Amino acid sequence: MSNPTEPFPALDVQGELHPGQNKDVSTDPISSEIATNKNQAEIAKEENERAKRDALQTLKTTIIVSGVIVAVVGAIFAITKKLKEK
Repeated sequence: MSNPTEPFPALDVQGELHPGQNKDVSTDPISSEIATNKNQAEIAKEENERAKRDALQTLKTTIIVSGVIVAVVGAIFAITKKLKEK
């Protein structure tokens, strides 16, 4: 920190006047950590939603395929019954 008698901390004059020459990028570590945690939480949430959608899609596919198989077997039984009657 600066001298307690000064009302404001010292200013980097060269950095303020020539911002293109300042190669040292300073970041706030706390806000950076919060942003990183937020991004990770969003990614995890999207992965969970994707997994739920994949499970639901698999269930839908299974039900549709089962329905088609039952319909085909029913048609085969109906055809064989008609052929036996003749």
